[in-house]
Amino acid sequence: MITHRSYAVEPWSVRETELSLEVLAQSESVFALSNGHVGWRGNLDEGEPHGLPGSYLNGVYEVHPLPYAEAGYGYPESGQTVINVTNGKILRLLVDDEPFDLRYGRLVSHERTLDLRSGLMERTCEWVSPAGSRVRVRATRLVSLTQRAIAAVAYEVEAVGSQARVVIQSELVANEQLPEAEGDPRAAMALQAPLEAEEHFAIGHRLRLVHRTRHSGLRVAVAADHVVNGPERTTTDSESRADTARLTVTSVLGPGQKLRVEKFVAHGWSGVRSLPAMSDQVDAALAAARHSGWAALVDAQREYLDDFWARADVEVDGDEEIQQAVRFALFHVLQAGARAEERAIPAKGLTGSGYDGHAFWDTEMFVLPVLTYTSPPAVAEALRWRQSTLPAARERAAQLGLQGAAFPWRTIEGQEGSAYWPAGTAAFHVNADIAHAVVRYVAATGDEDFERDTGVELLVETARLWRSLGHHDHHGTFHIDGVTGPDEYSAIADDNTYTNLMARANLLAAADVVERHTKEADRLGADDEEAAAWRDAAEAMNLPYNDELGVHEQHAGFTRYQRWDFAGTRPDQYPLLLHFPYFDLYRKQVVKQADLVLAMYTCGAEFDEEHIARNFAYYEPLTVRDSSLSACVQAVIAAQAGHLRLAYDYAAEAALMDLEDLEHNTRDGLHIASLAGTWMALVTGFGGTRRAGETLAFAPRLPEKFSRLAFTLLFRGRRLRVEIGQDSATYTLLSGPDLVIRHHGDAVTLRRDTPVDRPVPPPKHLPPPEQPPHRKPHAR
Repeated sequence: MITHRSYAVEPWSVRETELSLEVLAQSESVFALSNGHVGWRGNLDEGEPHGLPGSYLNGVYEVHPLPYAEAGYGYPESGQTVINVTNGKILRLLVDDEPFDLRYGRLVSHERTLDLRSGLMERTCEWVSPAGSRVRVRATRLVSLTQRAIAAVAYEVEAVGSQARVVIQSELVANEQLPEAEGDPRAAMALQAPLEAEEHFAIGHRLRLVHRTRHSGLRVAVAADHVVNGPERTTTDSESRADTARLTVTSVLGPGQKLRVEKFVAHGWSGVRSLPAMSDQVDAALAAARHSGWAALVDAQREYLDDFWARADVEVDGDEEIQQAVRFALFHVLQAGARAEERAIPAKGLTGSGYDGHAFWDTEMFVLPVLTYTSPPAVAEALRWRQSTLPAARERAAQLGLQGAAFPWRTIEGQEGSAYWPAGTAAFHVNADIAHAVVRYVAATGDEDFERDTGVELLVETARLWRSLGHHDHHGTFHIDGVTGPDEYSAIADDNTYTNLMARANLLAAADVVERHTKEADRLGADDEEAAAWRDAAEAMNLPYNDELGVHEQHAGFTRYQRWDFAGTRPDQYPLLLHFPYFDLYRKQVVKQADLVLAMYTCGAEFDEEHIARNFAYYEPLTVRDSSLSACVQAVIAAQAGHLRLAYDYAAEAALMDLEDLEHNTRDGLHIASLAGTWMALVTGFGGTRRAGETLAFAPRLPEKFSRLAFTLLFRGRRLRVEIGQDSATYTLLSGPDLVIRHHGDAVTLRRDTPVDRPVPPPKHLPPPEQPPHRKPHAR
């Protein structure tokens, strides 16, 4: 996108300087606005042309069957798919009876800007109709971060040069016609008119539609109110029917005169609340928004984001594209989780329908680390959502003959939504990922209430799964067999090192928390004997290692597999899963995404610097990055191993995943985990940031291209600023009590408002590792 001629590279915005229909669908994802509860794709205000219409409510989905050619016990029976709910964005415009459609007439100018500091998407354009009437349109859109149910648009039309008769049709539209769906036809069928009308309403400037999903039984209510300002004799009229409610505003504008409509849209849904209750709910939200008014909503949005950027901004000197990209990334990660409030954070956020709107392990391992140190309340809410799905996870574990909880590989509501076992249920590591997020959050915040009320239950139930899934052999060694780690090209393997290390940490954390919170442990039936069994399993955990090569194995026996024929694989045959059978991928040394390398990041204390260097050198030539989750992890470990130029290239790949549409699927929604990985690559890669018990450790080193990197972290009631140059790092405690950190292994005591400088040692010079042919990251 930013390499397209229409896009400018700017530090605090994404700006499109002309309308480019060839990237319209991608731009709708880039310009999407959300607060974690409501999501509006960046569709044009008039509704057409469009790539993919999209209005989403977090947690609203439809179900569809998952039939199998051959039935099998334990297969999920139904899938869940996010749906396009009632669209409140639309403001159609007619000029002297000609529809304002940018594909017709003459478009003099068109510019859209996503302002990352104000949280507004602003649009200006000038258009001459086929009949010669000229108008200027200005539109500003927001999805409120302070009033959770509210999105709003200010839409203004000005006549230019001559009189113009204009009509604005502000609409609520349900069951919009969507583009032909590719992929699973069962999901496509579920999305065809998924909403059944229950109520429609239009009186004065107020509109309301209430629907219910046909199969999942969720009630969705959307209402709108308007403030209209125009010349004398401006008139309004409203009407509604089952799937449409419309306010029509008509006026005659003299040259320079303007017609302005401010539209406030309230959203709500429930699986249990009655029709009257839902109507009242959105009406109340609308009344609050109208009471605030447009200007106050705009001011509150800016104030919210000023506070966010003060604690979360990352400053990069030396690469303007990455500076823009990291702020774009942080903005969208915030949008994905800010007001989700005990709902999932989907892999695409609320920017598109990719992955059917499902949440994966991406949330806990990529998104939540960023939010832990920038917006910790959002992390607590995301983990409370996982806790709310424990009944489904316990049921799934019981179905599989296991104890505790088996959290789903992909889901919206808590049930497993993957129809393919090897890349779905077998990826049990999601349990440990959730536990890891709990431990990380508590360590970073000291939130004992959360640990007691939510953390204990999550840690105990995930630990129970590992103890029942694994087994001790006749030597007493503990094994976890038949699982899939992060690398989906190595499925149903024994003793995946990432899984085993993360499970070990899960077991130990659960045993510790049972000792700290005996009352909550008693309620769950977790006693000292069970905790001792967890410790035994953790201490005896098998970690496969190849003594001859001196490297850790991704899983038991991985290093004896035949290597993939990389030399015989053409560039157009990537991603491999679309061109080769899984059975062949599963029995070869080829890695879809960082797996053992990810273990060196998440469980770094288990690896010394020598093994990190050797392991990285071994797995780099095998890793093809057919997943957007890989580049950021490889950037972190490349930086740790001293390969700063390679780390820089990987960091750029993660940062520009959507702004340059590197995977060619940004049209389906943004890659929220890769965006979060931009922060990981910079802060934990070049910043060398690691959590060390109840403090933080840093080992910063910058690539040659960067002259400066600065970031802020929240940690245990403190705000810490880190500023790194090529030769030194400065640590400043901005608020909170004294803190002892570590800088390249040395203890440093920080006191408030007293900067401390430390030298940055040069990296070791190691030969750069190879990558598979055609899979080197793009050299910047």
